[in-house]
Amino acid sequence: MPSRTDTVRFAFQPVVNLTTGGVAALEILARPESGDILAQARRDPELDGRLAALAIRAAARKETLLPLHVNVFAGTLADLGRLSALRNAVREAGRLPWEVTVDIGPPYTHVPQHALLEAVAVVREEGFRICADGIGDGDVPLRLLTDLAPELMKLDVSLLSRPAAVRAMRTLCEQLGALLSVEGVETELQCAAAVSAGAQLAQGELFAPPARLPSADVYVPALSPGTVTTPRSGPSVRQFVRPAALLPTTASAGQVRALLTGSPDVSGVVLVNPSGIPVRSVHRSRFMLSMSGRYGHALYADRPAARLGDPPRTVGVDATAWEVLDVVADGDRDRTSDDVAVVDRYGRCVGVVRLADLVRALSESRVEEAAGLNPLTRLPGSDAITGEVDRRIADRRMFALSWLDVDHFKQVNDGAGFAAGDELIRAVGRALQVSASEATRVGHIGGDDFLVLADPDTLGPLAASVLDAPWTAGGRAVTMSLATVVCAPGSVSDHREAAACLAPLKQAAKALNGASWVLGRAGLPGHEIRRGTGAAPMEPYGRTLTG
Repeated sequence: MPSRTDTVRFAFQPVVNLTTGGVAALEILARPESGDILAQARRDPELDGRLAALAIRAAARKETLLPLHVNVFAGTLADLGRLSALRNAVREAGRLPWEVTVDIGPPYTHVPQHALLEAVAVVREEGFRICADGIGDGDVPLRLLTDLAPELMKLDVSLLSRPAAVRAMRTLCEQLGALLSVEGVETELQCAAAVSAGAQLAQGELFAPPARLPSADVYVPALSPGTVTTPRSGPSVRQFVRPAALLPTTASAGQVRALLTGSPDVSGVVLVNPSGIPVRSVHRSRFMLSMSGRYGHALYADRPAARLGDPPRTVGVDATAWEVLDVVADGDRDRTSDDVAVVDRYGRCVGVVRLADLVRALSESRVEEAAGLNPLTRLPGSDAITGEVDRRIADRRMFALSWLDVDHFKQVNDGAGFAAGDELIRAVGRALQVSASEATRVGHIGGDDFLVLADPDTLGPLAASVLDAPWTAGGRAVTMSLATVVCAPGSVSDHREAAACLAPLKQAAKALNGASWVLGRAGLPGHEIRRGTGAAPMEPYGRTLTG
């Protein structure tokens, strides 16, 4: 009797790494030739589990080395026993569980959440990676999404038209340590929007349509420099992870040679023990040189490839790009081109990073950063500060945004000359940087205007560093005005609203005599005068400005 799955064929669609431009994995998509077997699988966990197993076997027949994404309905995963077929298929295909990501798809309605979370914990413990699929076009509850703590979240492309929602998802991903992907990308504009939103991965017709044969040949639009999201501590290594070519430590040199010969894009092979922990690293060029030498094949072909390997270089999946560079710098100079194995919290290899990817991305981000620096103070401009303001708003963090400038700066330039004015601005910039805490961002937005983003509890020392200092230009005393708006979570929607709240506070500070500081709170009337008294007269530069 014919099985319901006999008419199902499978197609493969690349998941593209937007940082490296390479293929990070293949999603296996069921394509029934007749009927609506997917609708049946939604109601039948056993059938859905069989489809997942068939997807893995279809990939095995194509002999792809890339990591795989297999789709499973949330209801199927909650019924844990229905995934036994998937486990068997992965084992029979010779794949490691952590090379397979389970894409959990909607519907979630009527799925027992406690059972789903228990099943996810079991599957994750076995080594499978978890992806929350269909976000923005499904019914996944936000609380359940955070409890799932997936390694990857896939957003529907339609969500790109709602930037605030995408920013919120990016923030959630950062807090959970997850990657963000966008599905259904069809145009270069959508790709650019995905990059701007902070997505590290994407898939869709723009890059490559689903095909019966797995392919690593994808189209990726040229991305402008600086598209890598670079926090202060450095970009995450997750952005640069490439699929690893894995073989057991018992593999012979002939097996490694066959893999490298058939996969010209593979730069090396990681030999792992039965637990998936890297034991040796085989570099393509050095290995092939040994094998191609006189008597090389005869000497090594049937012997363990580990003899031609080196101790692996490893970093944790939560490392930064700078930490990877430290690992490379501390090692043998002859191995600077070796891949660095990326391991999860169990020490299992989940991919590799290449030095060239890191150097290119970090250099581009530095060029972009340098282009945005004020040439006088070498401080970032307003874009860097306002971008961080939006991130803190999305994180629902309380923050204080301050505007500092020099009183009567035009008279300073007219009376003492622009060189003295420039030196004063540089000195103010240095003072702000010295007093800044780790969470403080200082920007120079032009002329004598500075923006400072800080935590409210650090305002006192920062204000004192500039307001209590004896500033002079051309031998004359100079004072500063400081305006601060404290923004509680929910009090402002974006940086524009925060700036609008700050503007009248600046006017109030400038109306005071001498060094002044005015503080207000977004959404509340009035303000507090912390420094300065009376109305400030417009004095010519030739007279001393009192402090």
